[in-house]
This record gives sequence, structure tokens and C-alpha cells, in this order.
Amino acid sequence: MIEIVTVSALTAFLAAVGNGAAGEVGKQLLVSTGTLVRRTLGRETPLPATAEGREALARQMHARLSDEDGRSGEWALLLRSLPDAAVALRPVAGLPPATRDFTDRESVLRQLKREATRAAAGRPRVALLHGPPGIGTSAVALHWGAAQIARYPDGQFYVDLRDAAGEGGLEPAAVLLRLLRQMGVEPERIPPTETGREQLYRRLTAGRRALVVIDHASSVAQVRHLVPATPEVFLLVVASGPPFALEALRIAVPPLGERDALRMLRKVAGAETVARVKPRLPALLDTCAGNAFALKAAAMRLLAEGTAEEMNDAPDCPDVSPASARSHPVHTVTREACRRLGPEPARLCRLTALGGWPAIDARLASDAAAVTEAEAARMLAEAADAQLVEPVGDGRYRFRPEVRRHLADAAGPEHGIPECFAAVSRVLDGLLNRALHAAHAALPQSWRTEPAPARGTPYGGAAEGMAALLAEAGNLVRAVSVADEYQYIDTALRLARALWPLQLKAGHWDEVLPALRIAARCADEHQPRTRMAGALHFQLGHCLGELGRWEEAEHAVRAAVAGERAAGHVRGEASSVEFLGLLSLYRWRYDAAYERFVEAEGIYRRIGPGQEGAADLPRALALIERHQGRALRGLGRLAESRLRLEAARDFFADRGEAYNQARTLTDLAETLHDAGEHAEALTRIAEAERLLSPEQATVHLGYLARLRLRCEAARSR
Repeated sequence: MIEIVTVSALTAFLAAVGNGAAGEVGKQLLVSTGTLVRRTLGRETPLPATAEGREALARQMHARLSDEDGRSGEWALLLRSLPDAAVALRPVAGLPPATRDFTDRESVLRQLKREATRAAAGRPRVALLHGPPGIGTSAVALHWGAAQIARYPDGQFYVDLRDAAGEGGLEPAAVLLRLLRQMGVEPERIPPTETGREQLYRRLTAGRRALVVIDHASSVAQVRHLVPATPEVFLLVVASGPPFALEALRIAVPPLGERDALRMLRKVAGAETVARVKPRLPALLDTCAGNAFALKAAAMRLLAEGTAEEMNDAPDCPDVSPASARSHPVHTVTREACRRLGPEPARLCRLTALGGWPAIDARLASDAAAVTEAEAARMLAEAADAQLVEPVGDGRYRFRPEVRRHLADAAGPEHGIPECFAAVSRVLDGLLNRALHAAHAALPQSWRTEPAPARGTPYGGAAEGMAALLAEAGNLVRAVSVADEYQYIDTALRLARALWPLQLKAGHWDEVLPALRIAARCADEHQPRTRMAGALHFQLGHCLGELGRWEEAEHAVRAAVAGERAAGHVRGEASSVEFLGLLSLYRWRYDAAYERFVEAEGIYRRIGPGQEGAADLPRALALIERHQGRALRGLGRLAESRLRLEAARDFFADRGEAYNQARTLTDLAETLHDAGEHAEALTRIAEAERLLSPEQATVHLGYLARLRLRCEAARSR
């Protein structure tokens, strides 16, 4: 019976494959699909980059499918082999706890309720909470969400964007990534492209009743793709500052009125404490100007000061005009907290605030202030009590954005520009030292990571090194930007190089991309035509390729080839040319891919005995043989493909590299399947499964199971 493959089914399949090529298995399916496209049309057809291009290609293929050569049946099998992308939402309340001292906001809460319960009428439910820093926008969102668990049985999902290390905040694709992680999607199932992630988000929320809260959003681009298409999903966006042009119900969070401000003071400090300082309340309320953060900080200070006598003996509040206080109540509270902390803790806070670090710990703060770690830990604890920093667990803290900005602005006038530069320099040196040790521990054999420096404490092994990099990832990405800003160019470049394990082993492509863009630009400006420039462009190209940004990736890798070639670094040049071949392979440009792989082989063979890279040369050549075999399969030169793949398989088998052997066996099985040798293909599949089972490579094993079904169906025809 002839299986009918529709244009719509082909179009959907091409979209799923193109947008979902995450990891090695995703790329395996991508390459195999391109091979079948070429066989169907009888000519090379590059991977379409747009929805219109995918539909046009689907129509071309549909016109060529017939029952005579079995291609319609082969496409039907391939379409069925696409893994099920459905992921169930976790029906949990995933919002952080609301504050205990929440006060008033009845008008704002009513507006949120009206938006959540109004008739949908074809309009998405979206609200944008906004207000000046410290006014309590996040508290409103969390308080309202805590009371709505029953309304959203399919889950409440919260993403806080304020720790973004990039200069302009998180990119939209990275916001989607964080949200999908919150929704319980396994990393290997998250598509690399922004389009793929948006489609998955919409599939997950279709027909659901869920609340999505995006806190500290800074632009409409970050949240535009999250606007729900299903009526029972409510998107609540929180902006600390002025609203932006999002199509949403805009709800301003106003200052607390005097009565509610007093209620908040009593909730935090207690009625007796507030009563004791009654003569000073008008000045205190005027200074706080209805700002929730300022009021809480003032209440905590009243608690710390204790009795009324102590309060009356304490220095007066700083002389701040009412207009100034109302414009900057957070600044006023911050200055007062610094004054009460004392000069040394205040100095530590100001100098630590200079870098805009997403997270700070005793080591980072000790570098900033040039004090011991024990002293830094004590001062950070005092700063937390004074509301200058917030604890986030594991001995780490973070600044509220407006508090950090004010402390950083005050650092220069208070301590002088030379001391500020010295503080930033010490932090950068400390982060670089830890990053170099961690990267070397994570990838001890890699020539793309620097040797560990003599100074500092080594990590115990690969797992410990990776854990350190993951814990410090936000600060390291931020450090590249800070080093560029302060013109510590060598530090910026070396920090970016140390991110290689994060993108290679942990798949943190979205996280490291901003730093790699900065570092590649710095290398072009300050160290052009060098190994450093070549290496950073390679890292950038690798990152962009993993995210499916093919054009940008190719541009970066061509720059890597030029840099390595100009520096006379043969291994780096060969590796970069090899990667150009992979980019062509993933875009279904098999002729160009094969040419690049042959070129890379020729460059590798220029490495002589005793030269850099000689020890790794046999393995590099085996990988090139595998890639040549894959490209030859795409070209339909199946006998040549088989020879290359068998040679690579034998090398990895002799070396005991089970995973690379299994990957090559998968390629070989697909080549044999294309050649009609289905029984032998099934044998190779069984060998690959045997090798992968101890590795617990469930995604690859799933791909092999689907390939087995295709081979068995073809053999039975």
C-alpha cells in the first residue's frame, strides 16, 4: 500500500528538524534528512532558513514522490522517526515565596484579577507591572501569584532576568531557554534556535491554565515571543522602571500612602518600636516617599537600633530635601545604611558594586576590598542585615539593581578613581585565576584551554573544575565585558578562552555568547592575525553553530581560519577548516563539506613528528575520515562513504573510544541503509546499541531504535 506524504507533513517535519537540531543526535537527523532531500530531488538543495523556504521545498519534494522508487515510503518512515517532542508541564507553584510584610496594593491586585478573569474575546491575557526601583513591583507579582494556585493548575513559572551578565540583558532566545527549563523540559529536548524554542513553548502551553511571570524584564524583545496564544495562560511581566511598548494591560505600582506606609513599618519593626519613634516618623516617611524597599530598610534599622533612647542618641538622618528624597528614596536609604555600617563595610560594598557582578561571595569581595576572606564574609553578612545585599544561598549575595548603581556611582567620589580601578583589577585577576584553574581541570587534555597557572589552588578533577565554572559562569561572562570596559584586553581574551568547557561540555551557548562576541571584537582590534584571535573566533563560531545561526557561524569560523593561518598555527587552521566543513554538512551543502574535509586533512598532514599536535594527529585524521564519509553519503557516493566510515570505526575500536565508535557505526548503518543493505545496517545498529548502553546515552539509543524500524520496514518491502 502506498503511503501518502502530504505537503503539510513534509513542511512540519522540515521545520522540526531545522529548528530542533540540538546535540549530536539532532544533527544526525538533520544530515540524514538533507541526504534524502538530495536523493529525492536529484540535486543539492541547501537547508531552508525560513518558513516560506521550507514550504517551497516541501512542495518540490511532494511533486517528485512516486511509488516506483519507494521514496514516498522512505519519507513516511523518516517522518515517523521524528522523536516525540511532547513534554508535560509540571503542575507546580514555581514562584518564589511572597514577602511577609506585603501591604496595601488593593487597586493593583484588582486590576490583575480583572485581566486574569475577563472574557478572552481573542485577546491574550498579558499585564505589565511597572514602577520606580524599590516600589514593590516584584512583591505585587509574587503576592498575587501565591493566591492564584487553584486558578492555574498546570503550573506557575517564574524567570528572573536581573542577573543577566550581558551588556543589554538576556537575548530573547535565552529568556525562552530559561522558561523552558522552568517548565521541566530536559536540556537535550530544548531546541537551539529561537524559533524552535518559541514553538515548543506554544506547544507546551496550548490548552493549558498556567501563570508565567517574567521579572525584571528590560525590553519588549525579551517577552514579545511569550505572549500566550491560549486564553487560559496569563503572562505577567514585571519591569523595574518605566514601561515599554508591550501590548498588555499596563499597571503602575504607586508609592504607598502614609497610612499604608505606617502599616508596613509596624509589620516589620513592630507597633511598639514604631510608637517609640513617633516624633521622627514624619521625617522618616517623607524620606522613604512610599517606597517599599526604603520603608523595609528603615524598619529593619529601627529594629536594630532597639530602644527609643538609643534611637534618640543616634545621629540624625542625613539632610535630604523632600524633593530629592522623593526622587531617590532608595539612594537615601543606601547612603544611610552605609553611614551606619561604618567605613570599612561601606567601602567593601561600594568597591564590590563596581563590576555589576551577578553574584558575589567572600572571595570576590575580598579581592575588591583587599581584605581577607574572613573579613569579607563578616562584612557581607553585616551588609545583608543592613539591606544592602541579599543572600542567595551557598555563601553568595547579590545587590538590588538600584542599590548597586548608587553604590558604584558613589565609589569614585568616596575612594578615588585609582582605588576603584585597583579594586576592579583585583577582582578580574581573581576571576581569571580561578577560571584558568577550573577550565584546565575540566578539560585537562584540551589544547584550547590554557595550562593552569602556578598561583592559586588547583581543582580536584574534571567534575570539580566544571562545577566551579558553572557556579561562576555569570561572573565570568560579566568579567569579559568589564575587562573590555576597563581596557584590560589580555584579561578579557583569556577569560573568554576559559569559557570553552562551558560551551563544549555543558552546552551553555546562550550564556557565553555575549562574552565571546566581545572577546572576538577585542581580538580583532588589539591582537589581529594571532592564535588568540583565531581561537576566539572559533569559539564564537562553535557557539553560533550550536544555536543554528549558520551564516554568523560561518563568518566567525572563516575569521578563525584567517587568524590561525596568519599565525602559522597549523593545528588551529586545520581544526577551523574542519569546522567549516561541518557547518556546510549541517546546511546540506555536501559538495562544499567534502571539499573542506579534504582540505583539512591536507593541512593536518603538514604536522610533522615532534611538532605541536603530532600526538593527536591519528585521532584527528580518524575524525576527518568519519566526516568525509558523512559528506560522501550526502553526495550519494555510498561505496566511498562506507570505506571511510569503516576505517574510522576501526580506529576508534582499537583506541577503545566506545562513544566515537558508536557514532561512526550509526553513520555506517545509515549509509548501508541508503545502499539497500538493510540486514548489514541492522547488524551495525546492534553493535552501536551494545556500545552505548553502558554509557546511558538514551537520546542516541532512541535514535538508533527509530533507525532500526526504518531498516526493518525497508527490508520487509
